[in-house]
Amino acid sequence: MTSKIENTLEAGPPHAREQAAAAAGRLTERIVADGLADIEYAPVDSPFGTLHAATTRRGLVRLAFPEESVEEMLDRLATRLSPRIVEAPGSLDGVRRELDEYFAGSRRKFDLKLDWALIAPFGQRVLKMTAAIPYGRYLSYAEVAAEAGSPRGARAAGNALGSNPIPIVIPCHRVLRAGGSLGGYGGGLDRKRFLLELEGALTPRL
Repeated sequence: MTSKIENTLEAGPPHAREQAAAAAGRLTERIVADGLADIEYAPVDSPFGTLHAATTRRGLVRLAFPEESVEEMLDRLATRLSPRIVEAPGSLDGVRRELDEYFAGSRRKFDLKLDWALIAPFGQRVLKMTAAIPYGRYLSYAEVAAEAGSPRGARAAGNALGSNPIPIVIPCHRVLRAGGSLGGYGGGLDRKRFLLELEGALTPRL
């Protein structure tokens, strides 16, 4: 939400806006350097448009598709984890680099540390199993559920996959229905197909 001070600065002369932006940048650097923020976030380019990534001290905690506004993402993070959030693009350079390499086809495995704080215990078992599916391969919902310790929990596994807060990096797109049909995907089936084709798990449609 834009404050009255921000409105005043935006309405002011260009040099005042530049000074305010520089001061805000210095404040952000100080907050990050002093470890005062619990969550840092930044935009990330992708073939799907601008994603937004957020990290904690433990690792990457959220990766949001463009349909979820940054305000919505931050509100949810503030409610679930902490309101001490700052935009800090430099802190997410590693996330941005690995995603760029993945989309360019030169990275097959992410080396990013992850924070599982937004994921319930059963969801963690499902998504940790999913994270182990190799690049270019896929499993069925039933197979993932069985590996997570719930052989009859395919539907529950599907729900956990559908609410994955770190898509792409935790590759829930690598889980299909029995028989190889796509099933569902929180980012939409076109994106799921794109990712599977990028990895060579599906043959591109002509």
